[in-house]
Amino acid sequence: MSKVMPLGQAVRENLKDGDAVAFEGFTHLIPHAAGHEVIRQGFKDLTLIRMTPDVIYDQMIGMGMAKKVIFSYAGNPGVGLLRRMRDAIENGYPRTIETVEHSHAAMANAYEAGAAGLPCAVFRGYKGADLPKVNPSIKSVTCPFTGEVLAAVPAHRPDVTFIHAQKANERGDVLIEGIVGVQKEAALAAKRVVVTVEEIVPDFEGLHPNLTVLPHWTVTAIAVVKGGAHPSYTHGYYDRDNAAYLEWDKVSADRELFAAWMKDNVLDATPEAFAERIKGL
Repeated sequence: MSKVMPLGQAVRENLKDGDAVAFEGFTHLIPHAAGHEVIRQGFKDLTLIRMTPDVIYDQMIGMGMAKKVIFSYAGNPGVGLLRRMRDAIENGYPRTIETVEHSHAAMANAYEAGAAGLPCAVFRGYKGADLPKVNPSIKSVTCPFTGEVLAAVPAHRPDVTFIHAQKANERGDVLIEGIVGVQKEAALAAKRVVVTVEEIVPDFEGLHPNLTVLPHWTVTAIAVVKGGAHPSYTHGYYDRDNAAYLEWDKVSADRELFAAWMKDNVLDATPEAFAERIKGL
């Protein structure tokens, strides 16, 4: 049964040092507010799982919170590099991190396998690719029925998955509209699920029942955070803040500028300051 609580409490009660954690949302509904709360609480040695690590993972890596990143594509969407992630990989700053790179197909299938309680995902993939040469977790299996050689990767089983959504109802069911990435699979694969939402409504009366992505019994905690996906967007509520992504490219390029930005905009940020920053979305 899901519980409605402040975001700080939801993070504190469900995440611990050393956990494997996924923050999912594909361009749309990226749970930035949840990621910032995790940064404020100062967790350490996290294994970060995400199909497309972007600004929020760049911030976590830059704060020295990650020991390992499991991913398929890493970049500041529409802009370029993740400069804090690159600094960690190339220079060990602020700490060295282990990287495990997959294809998009492998990441999606690994979440699906985790959601199904399977130990691995089996799929057609990596044919002609070099990733198996540098990622020892990519194996091959032979189909016992056809003899076809297939790719296999370990299932993703996060300790915690964080997602953002438009609405939850008073029972705790979660509704997502618009572009859906692997939020459902990532949530069902996890031991605990924390969802930030724009609002809680009495019910979903009048909406198609297939729009309910997560039933209440799959969700551990819900926190109402208006603008919780900013600077990504939430369909029906606010658009993508392209200027913020361009700004991040400049901020993240300099270690001291990055540290100052994080202090002003995350570490010392109050809910009131956050509300002011996203006013007008």
